[in-house]
Amino acid sequence: MSRPILYFIGALLIATALVMAAAARAAKAPALMQANVYEEGIDLTDYWVSEKLDGVRAYWDGQRLLSRNGNVIATPADFTEGFPRQSLDGELWMGRGTFSQLVGILNRRTPPAEPWRHIYFMAFDLPSSAGPFDQRLPRLRKLIDDAALPHLHMVDQRRGRDHATLMRDLEQVVAAGGEGLMLHRGAAPYRGERNDDLLKVKPYLDAEAEVVAVIPGEGKYTGMMGALLVKTPGGRHFRLGTGFSDALRARPPAIGSVVTYKYHGHTRHGLPRFASFLRLREEGPGFTRSSR
Repeated sequence: MSRPILYFIGALLIATALVMAAAARAAKAPALMQANVYEEGIDLTDYWVSEKLDGVRAYWDGQRLLSRNGNVIATPADFTEGFPRQSLDGELWMGRGTFSQLVGILNRRTPPAEPWRHIYFMAFDLPSSAGPFDQRLPRLRKLIDDAALPHLHMVDQRRGRDHATLMRDLEQVVAAGGEGLMLHRGAAPYRGERNDDLLKVKPYLDAEAEVVAVIPGEGKYTGMMGALLVKTPGGRHFRLGTGFSDALRARPPAIGSVVTYKYHGHTRHGLPRFASFLRLREEGPGFTRSSR
């Protein structure tokens, strides 16, 4: 057999091995429950209230830890040792204000043991368990208590009361560095879709947009970025010009990158009102900020 043919066969075998390895790392994206935005007027006694953790959404399928996109999350061998055989919906979390540090650890191909000692899987639901959330919650609590593992915890849940109490709780959480609150309807079954059984409560709204152009600055921002022209998933374009540090204006996000902005409702033209830059999506594939 000639040398070129041998080279071709060798390359083909290597490519096949790489494809198989990638397939082994990937899994079908889990159908996760996702939240809508809270609006005043509902009966809050029907809901459980918890803190909206600033972590990375993760799904334990009984054997592997998956990202919301179905990518297998590489962990040290002892991190998930003893986890229940039952599926768990939750997120990886290191504490308030540590999202970027957490993502940096998750993006490492070989998970280092030391940083993972400070990461916790915070469970908030049992996707495969039948019955309403009121019944799944004590089952989840017993499962976590029986496991008694250092890296497996349960998100604290308490019964809702009224809007005024909810707003006071939100203010306290945000003042302490938290992101917001979550509401989970007690009578709701687990549905792997976005619905009103799960609601997020935040002091502002946020959304993502793609950078399509960098607009040069003027005055004190001459030679730097003045604003970004961004495009929403719905195809609407608008300028994003506030919320940037001088360092980011000197080295602006690349065209095609995705940024998160905060805003307060919409104008009559359907554009975000008082939009301000919040952060650059710096996470790797599948490792996105929790979007419950």
